[in-house]
Amino acid sequence: MIKRYTPLLLIFISALTAQAQSKKLKKDTVTRLQTVTVKGYLSEQPVLSVPASVSVLGAAQLKLQPDNSFVTALNTVPGIRAEERSPGSYRLSIRGSLLRSPFGVRDVKVYFDEIPLTDAGGNTYLNAIDIGNIQGIEILKGPDGSLFGANSGGVVSLSPISRYNDSSYISAGISAGSYGLFHQKATVQQRTGNNLLNVNQSYQAYQGYREHSNMSRNYIQLTDKWNYSNKNELRLIGLYSDLKYETPGGINLAQLAANPQQPRQPTVTPTLKLPGALQQKIGISTTMYLGGLVNEYHFSDRIRNVLSVFGNHVDFANPFISNFEQRSENTYGFRTYFELAGLPHENTNWKVNLGVEWQQTNSRISNYGNRAGVKDTTQASDDIHTNQHFVFARYAADFNKRLHLEAALSLNWYQYDFKNLYPNNQSNFTNRDFTPQLMPRLALSYQVTNDFIWRASVSRGYSTPTTAEVRPTSNIINTGLQAQTGWNYETGFRLRNEDQTLLLDASIFYYHISNAIVRRINANETEDYINAGGTNQPGFELSFTDWIIKPNSTHIIRGLQFNESYSLSKFKFRDYAVAGVSYSGNELTGVPQQVFVSSLQVRVPYNLSLFVQHNYTAKIPLNDKNTVYANHYNLLQAKANWQPTIGRKTHLEIFAGADNILNQKYSLGNDLNAAGNRYYNPSPLRNYSAGMNVMF
Repeated sequence: MIKRYTPLLLIFISALTAQAQSKKLKKDTVTRLQTVTVKGYLSEQPVLSVPASVSVLGAAQLKLQPDNSFVTALNTVPGIRAEERSPGSYRLSIRGSLLRSPFGVRDVKVYFDEIPLTDAGGNTYLNAIDIGNIQGIEILKGPDGSLFGANSGGVVSLSPISRYNDSSYISAGISAGSYGLFHQKATVQQRTGNNLLNVNQSYQAYQGYREHSNMSRNYIQLTDKWNYSNKNELRLIGLYSDLKYETPGGINLAQLAANPQQPRQPTVTPTLKLPGALQQKIGISTTMYLGGLVNEYHFSDRIRNVLSVFGNHVDFANPFISNFEQRSENTYGFRTYFELAGLPHENTNWKVNLGVEWQQTNSRISNYGNRAGVKDTTQASDDIHTNQHFVFARYAADFNKRLHLEAALSLNWYQYDFKNLYPNNQSNFTNRDFTPQLMPRLALSYQVTNDFIWRASVSRGYSTPTTAEVRPTSNIINTGLQAQTGWNYETGFRLRNEDQTLLLDASIFYYHISNAIVRRINANETEDYINAGGTNQPGFELSFTDWIIKPNSTHIIRGLQFNESYSLSKFKFRDYAVAGVSYSGNELTGVPQQVFVSSLQVRVPYNLSLFVQHNYTAKIPLNDKNTVYANHYNLLQAKANWQPTIGRKTHLEIFAGADNILNQKYSLGNDLNAAGNRYYNPSPLRNYSAGMNVMF
C-alpha cells in the first residue's frame, strides 16, 4: 500500500518545500481567507473550537467537484462513504453505518436547513436533492442524538442558500459529458429591502455506463428569507423533485469479466426461476414535495427562539424482480428550541438551549406482482404510522477563553402502529411502542495555544429500526426487531497557522455498538433484518488543508492548495452468529479499512485554475463471512476552469473535466451479502464532461 501511495507523498513533500518559498509573498498581496464556521450545534461558531468531529464543505469546495452527484464531494470527508450503484441510486454512511443500507440512507439524520429531510420512519430521500443547488454541507460525525434524535451514524445538514451572498443576481449553467450526461440549472436571487428570494430550477439526465441505467430528475427549490425586524427572520423553504432511474442490478464475477455493462440476467436453477432486470423493467420513481417555515425570533440580546414547521409528501414506486412496490408517504412535524445566553463576563460565557422535535410519518405500502414493469395482482398492503419525538437540552460554557465545555441530553420516544389491509383486511392498528431512551453527550475542548485545540467527547447512539426494516421485502411486519445502541468515545485536536490558511484536524474514536441491525437475504431473494449482537469500531481520521502559496493577485502562481484526508476503520463484528455460523471477529461488511483522498488546486493568471484529486480505497468485504472482497482501486480526476473577465457585473465560467483517468475497473456501490454472488455494480470507465456557468 505504501508503494502505491508514494507519488502522493512526494507531492506532499514538494508542497512543503513550496510553502517555505511562499512565505516571501508580501502580506498586502494576499487575499484574506474567511473563517470556517459551523451552525450545526444550534448557534454559529468557528470550527476550530467545536468539541466534535465536524467537517464543512463550503460553496467553494463544492464548486471544485462535479455538480451532478453528491458522491465525489462527500467522499473527500474522512469517515464518510458515499456510493452510487447506478445513476441516482445513492447510499451514504458515516463510520460504518452502511451495514443496514441495501440502498438509500439509514442511520444518518439529514436536515435541509432547519427541516428534517429524514422522516419519522428513518428514511432519507437524499437522491431527490440536486447538489448543484446546495450552497454548503455540514457533517457531524458520530452519534449525536442529544440534539438531533435517534441516530448512531451522525448528522448531515444541507444549506439551500448561501450565508455570504445576499445580493441580487441571475445565473444559469449547462454541462454535458460521457454516457449521455446532461445537466442544466438556473437561479434567480432577488434582494428587495429586507427580503431575499432565491429560486433554483434544474434538470438532469444520464444514460449511464451500463445497459438499463437511464436517469432523469426535474427539480425546483425555493427559499424566501425575510428580516422583519432587527435580527428576527422568517424563512420559507420548499422543493419539488421528480426523480426516475433504472436499476441494472448486480452481476457476478464471471459476468463482470465478460461484459461489465450488462444488466442483471435471468436466474434459472432447478428450484428457482427469476427474470432479469430488462425483462422486469426494474427501476425507481420518486416524486417529493417538501415545504416548511423557519422563524428565528430574538426576545432580547440574550434570549432567542428558532421554530420550524414542515411537511412533505412522497410517491414512490419500485418495480423489482420479485414484485412491484408502491408507497405513499406523508410526513409532518415541528422543531423548536430556545437559547438563553449568560450575561457577558470577562472570563466566563455560557448558553443554555431547550427544545423539542416531533415527527409523524403515515405510510401506505403495497406490493403487487410485477409483469414487465406493470402492476399485477395485489400481494400485500399495509398502513404504517410512525411517530418519533424527543426533548433536548444543552449547556455550553467557555472559561478563561480557553476551556469550552458542553453537556447535552435528549429523551427519545419512538413507536409505530400498523394494520394489514390485504390479505387480512384488519380494521384496527397494532401498536409497537419502544421504551423511551436517554441520549447524553459530554464534550470539551481546550485551547492549549491560540492555534492548537484539543478535544474529547463521549456520546450515546440510539437508532430505531426504519420503516423499510420493520416491513422489508418479505412483506412481513417484524415486531421483534430492536433498536441498536452504542457508546462512542473520541478525542482529537485541531492545529492551524496564524492566518488560518493551514488546518490539521485529527481524531481517534472507539464506537461500541450493541444489537446491531443486519440485513439477511432469503432463498427467494426477499430480505429480512435481524439484531446481530454487536460491533467494535475503532478508527482514526485525519484532514489536512494548506494554501502552500496563498491566494494573491500578483504572482505567477495565484494560489496553490493541498488537501489530504485519511480514514482508518478497523471495524469488526463482536458477537454475531446466524444458524450456528459465527462471524465474530470478521471485518464489518462494506467498509474499507483505509481510504486516502488527496488533491491539489493551482491558480494561475488569466483566471485559470486546475484541480486534481486522487482517491485510494482499500479492498472491501462484500459478505459477512469475509470470503469475497472487492479489489482496492485508485480514482484520479481533474477539472480545468477558466473565468474570463467580460464585465463588472457579468461573470462567465467555462470548465472541462475528466473522471477515472486511470481507467480503473471498480464498483462504486456493491450489493452486500448478495444472492447468487451478484455483488457487483460496475462504475464508468474513463469519462469526460464540460460546461459553462454565467452570472449577471
